[in-house]
Amino acid sequence: MALENKIPGKPLDLFIRAGLLGFLVVYCYGIFKPFIGLLLWSVILAVALYPLHAMIARKMGGRQGYAATVLVLAILLSVLVPTTLLAISFADSTIEFVKQVHNGTLQVPAPRDSVATWPLVGVKLHALWEEAHEDIGIVVEKFEPKIGIVTKQVLGYAASAGTAILKFLISLVVAGIWMAYASSGHAAAQAIAKRMAGPEKGDDLVKLSTATIRAVAQGVIGIACIQALLLGAGFILVDIPAAGVLALVVLLIGIMQIPAMLISLPTIIYVFSTNDSTTVAVMFAVYSIVAGSVDNVLKPLILGRGVDAPMPVILLGALGGMATGGIIGLFLGSVMLALGYQLFMAWVYSDNGKEKA
Repeated sequence: MALENKIPGKPLDLFIRAGLLGFLVVYCYGIFKPFIGLLLWSVILAVALYPLHAMIARKMGGRQGYAATVLVLAILLSVLVPTTLLAISFADSTIEFVKQVHNGTLQVPAPRDSVATWPLVGVKLHALWEEAHEDIGIVVEKFEPKIGIVTKQVLGYAASAGTAILKFLISLVVAGIWMAYASSGHAAAQAIAKRMAGPEKGDDLVKLSTATIRAVAQGVIGIACIQALLLGAGFILVDIPAAGVLALVVLLIGIMQIPAMLISLPTIIYVFSTNDSTTVAVMFAVYSIVAGSVDNVLKPLILGRGVDAPMPVILLGALGGMATGGIIGLFLGSVMLALGYQLFMAWVYSDNGKEKA
């Protein structure tokens, strides 16, 4: 008996259609995969920057394209130079540190006696620190497998710094295109949301997504980036070692909502103890205190509505994104995980027929 007689026509037809559709989706995904992160980041930038773009467009008589061009060029001029300097500093200091560790030329200062009194780890840490101070080569040889893994990851982050800048530039240009055609893009987003969540909830889904992206991108990541750029520029001007690494740490603790003074205060002490010019040290101290406290001024302005996603969600997104996608994943991961959390919680409360508290 023929195969078509054994299998009913409609199920077979459905199976073939589903197979062809699945093949098309998988194939298109394979082509689109290298650009997913870049396009997602460009959409995030476009949504976060659109209020500023709309204000510029109103002043330019509604010229959306000109407004997008002016905004993109202004951001490039104000952000590109310090970001490039910090990325170069981060890469150079990281590579130099790894070379010194492997060559055994790294100079480790002697530990203070008070380290041995620290609870739980004090005695062992003091002994290891003392051993590293006397001969770093012995410590490197003892922990060579673990150091090899860590240094490989660190070098990967250093190499990704340049790639992250290039991706940021491309994403910013693409975001300018999204903003220039914001009306049609918003209509397309509403149509997709209505198709996914239904006509009644489609608009709410778009509003929730937009509000979450702007809150996290502007109120958390944006402020952390501003602080990292300001303090990083100061670190470079007074020639603090590993300025790029310190700026990245400022960025991380900024996302974690930890005060940047945790990093700026030790650098102030370092400048006062090593710089011959008291005037330079005082100017740097004042600058660092102001730059380290800028979040106290910006947060009330930007975060008037607050960020609904819990900070652990944003932090996990940032760390997980950095582990999987490098520097650019630091920003992308925190926004996307916060957005996913908000959409999931909205679905949970909607399914229970309750309003979110």
